[in-house]
Amino acid sequence: MAVNWATAWWIACGALVAVELATGTFYLLMLALGCAAGALAAHLGWSGSAQMISAAALGGTAVMLWHLKRSRDPSPPPINANPDAHLDIGQAVDVASWNAQGQAQVRYRGAEWQARFSGKGEPLPGRHTIRAIEGSCLLLDR
Repeated sequence: MAVNWATAWWIACGALVAVELATGTFYLLMLALGCAAGALAAHLGWSGSAQMISAAALGGTAVMLWHLKRSRDPSPPPINANPDAHLDIGQAVDVASWNAQGQAQVRYRGAEWQARFSGKGEPLPGRHTIRAIEGSCLLLDR
């Protein structure tokens, strides 16, 4: 019985997609693209070597391009300082006074919050910007 290589490529493609869904490793989707290219080459009647080369070329190129894109993107800020996760990041608060440890009580969104100075220099009273949130403590900067 002859092996239907197109079916084998599609099964490999499906298996890679399933493993990617279970693990969240986006690189596996790029390899699945390579398997799809191998399946299409098999449907076109190309030889086994040509199928392998097309799968390796597309899958390998996709992985390389994705890796280059990811390495050039700046890493996101930590979750407690990410304005996409906390809408309070970047908002302004007024500080009446700081204690000797660089901490204060501030009124923000109708409630009293603990605040800690996380900027450079001495904490001075006045308007500050929320840079991060640790629990119920606002980390402030000028």
